[in-house]
Amino acid sequence: MTSLLDLLPVPPALLALGEPTHGESAFLQLRNEAFASLAERGYRSIALESDRAAGLIADEFVQGSATVTLDRALAEGFSHGFGTAPANRDLLVRMRDWNAGRPDSERLTFHGFDAPLELDHAPSPRHHLAHLCDFLGSDRSAEIDELIGDEARWSDPAAIWEPGRSIGRSAGAERLRVIADDLLTELYLQAPRRTEGWQAAFVRATTAVALLRYHARAAAPLPQRERVALLVGVRDALMAENLLAIRAAEAHRGPTLAFAHNRHLQRNPSTMTMAGMDLSWFSAGAIAGSLLGDRYAVIVGSLGASPSLGIGAPAASTYEGRLQDRTGLPRYVRASEVEAAGQRTHDHRYFPLDRATVEHADAVLHIPTGTGPAMLAERILALPGTEQLVAGEESGAPEGAWGDRFYYVGPDRRQPFATIVEHDVPGFDEASRLDRPGVFRLNLDLGRAAFESLFGFPPKDFEDHREDFDFARLDTWIPHPGYALYGFASIVMPGPQLLPELDRLLAIAHARAVDRHERASRRATDHQD
Repeated sequence: MTSLLDLLPVPPALLALGEPTHGESAFLQLRNEAFASLAERGYRSIALESDRAAGLIADEFVQGSATVTLDRALAEGFSHGFGTAPANRDLLVRMRDWNAGRPDSERLTFHGFDAPLELDHAPSPRHHLAHLCDFLGSDRSAEIDELIGDEARWSDPAAIWEPGRSIGRSAGAERLRVIADDLLTELYLQAPRRTEGWQAAFVRATTAVALLRYHARAAAPLPQRERVALLVGVRDALMAENLLAIRAAEAHRGPTLAFAHNRHLQRNPSTMTMAGMDLSWFSAGAIAGSLLGDRYAVIVGSLGASPSLGIGAPAASTYEGRLQDRTGLPRYVRASEVEAAGQRTHDHRYFPLDRATVEHADAVLHIPTGTGPAMLAERILALPGTEQLVAGEESGAPEGAWGDRFYYVGPDRRQPFATIVEHDVPGFDEASRLDRPGVFRLNLDLGRAAFESLFGFPPKDFEDHREDFDFARLDTWIPHPGYALYGFASIVMPGPQLLPELDRLLAIAHARAVDRHERASRRATDHQD
């Protein structure tokens, strides 16, 4: 694929990479590859569409903290459920591995740049103000608790749709805004003697202020459409403020990669239809881009098909259809080289490209298709003589393996040349964490020679190298955790960029199966003679 930076006339300080939908892992997997490449070229931070305060915990793991485990970083270091994405797990591990032994100037930093809220609900600032009081040694915690009162009054979704139920403009909320502002001022006053932990406290302070701003706008006595459009815009304004603060903190170390939905990063006004209301607002990218000028660049994401989301191939007349490539491989394209086309139907699983978004972007990342078990199964079954066995009750397989796929050539069912599995085998094969939602693994019988060529050691030496591999990592060829001694290799959730290499190794495994079948057929014929 073309390098991201080669597409841009001016190296940006903030490079935004968008996805057109949440839930298609291919974008996150390609983001990881892009960030690894950018790190080699001086990028030192990444900012995701996730709560900025929660991101402090994820970054502790990235920096090598002995007290923050990977599981905690994923559970507490992301908002909006993004910690469950397998590619986000890989991102943290890869960043931590990069940082090991490097000087501060070369270490990578993880940031979230969202506020801890959704359009239809937002918590109180209690948690963040408590952290701030602890840091400052302030005695205002009791007053804050009394003003906040019942948390349910703040997080009630009905308050977003009925401004009269919102607490945002109550006397208590107004008083909390004054207190939060006072504490932020006090934080600056103490900066000369409290440098350690100051940045984290600043994030807590600004998050508390942001939540109080959002609640105040939720209580605005406006017509429904205007108020909802205002809230959508306020959230992006808070995102933009966070992005600019992140850039201010990272400016001396190197550029930043931001990753989020296209609607939060595009330069042109964002639009959305919600509850019958047509909404339009300026995204975080539009705000940050207007202030940063050519120091901001945006690459918007485009998707052909997604087996995991049930999205079929696009019509040839649409932007996505025009961008489809015969090779089926992801590619970056300069926005100026994308021809005008029709707009794909929007069905809330996918926000399609339109003319304004393309014209205001610097480039487009188009992924022709995501990958999934069914898609890989079709690829394998296209090989001559291949038969599939799906484990189920009728096949006598244990219930924990139902749905796993096994591929053979000929009637011999003793040794598959490929398998696609979606389940752990307790006590035997759990290292790939196949219990995670949506995770699957492709296994191939490569034999000794191809196995050694791929990994640099023969199958018999696998146990000497077991600790060298992260068996849960995506997009990486690994020895099979249980059958490496027999020449089996595996890959967890291969992204579409790996399809050529996958096809090459699949051909090797298939050829071995064909050879076994032919030799068995000859032996059977000789025996009959």
